[in-house]
Amino acid sequence: MAHLVKVGKVVIGKGHPLALIAGPCAIEGRKQCLQMAARLKALADAEKIPLIFKASYDKANRTSHQSFRGPGLTRGLEILGEVGERYGLPVLTDVHNESEVPLAAKVADILQCPAFLCRQTDLLLALGNSGKPVNIKKGQFLAPWDIRHIIAKLESTGNKKILITERGVTFGYNNLVADMRSLVIMRKFGYPVVFDATHSAQLPGGAGHESGGDWRMAMALAQAAVAAGCDAVFVETHLAPERALSDKAAMIPFARLRTLWRTLKKIAAAVR
Repeated sequence: MAHLVKVGKVVIGKGHPLALIAGPCAIEGRKQCLQMAARLKALADAEKIPLIFKASYDKANRTSHQSFRGPGLTRGLEILGEVGERYGLPVLTDVHNESEVPLAAKVADILQCPAFLCRQTDLLLALGNSGKPVNIKKGQFLAPWDIRHIIAKLESTGNKKILITERGVTFGYNNLVADMRSLVIMRKFGYPVVFDATHSAQLPGGAGHESGGDWRMAMALAQAAVAAGCDAVFVETHLAPERALSDKAAMIPFARLRTLWRTLKKIAAAVR
């Protein structure tokens, strides 16, 4: 059975249009987040994109303890709540521990389990028990067929509103590789599959005190993933990536997003 995940007016899964999950890596402030949401909303309206806005209130797994993490839980959720109310966009955000789940669930439409935490049973059960759709980021250390164990943990709560996201697998030191076979393999478990283009093009710790990456490769990988039949594409974007406070090397410049989407839409039309 192929499950669908409905979030507001956006339906992700077999038989439905390709969806886009997009936004900045971290909330850098209220003004930045609202500005990014406004631009994405305008783009989605113009291009008829099924859009979910994403941003993190806390990036708890940064390379260095001195790295920017975001405004934190309370202020971050206030800002994300304003995004949802002002622009009518479904909102996705990371949740790093069980205590955050009830608060995040009051604001976010999709709760995301970070890749490094995808085997944390208590966190997964808390996410499942929230009743909200859950996006599982498949860990960089995990084979695609092993995602079934994570799905089973969520299903044990009765929650079947599950998305599975591929974001590359560790390939030697400071490098990731995206295996498009994983999208085909993971779809067999019956849930929509998302491709995270940004983090698949990341070089973890590759810049010494921070992660490196190549946003041009993110654009290329997104095209390959849509050709392989993913149900949604996840991209991080910024108006000026060179000044971004988190993951600047792999974030796709917003100015390139319209062209990328039009390409992805053509590919999706050919294969879906």
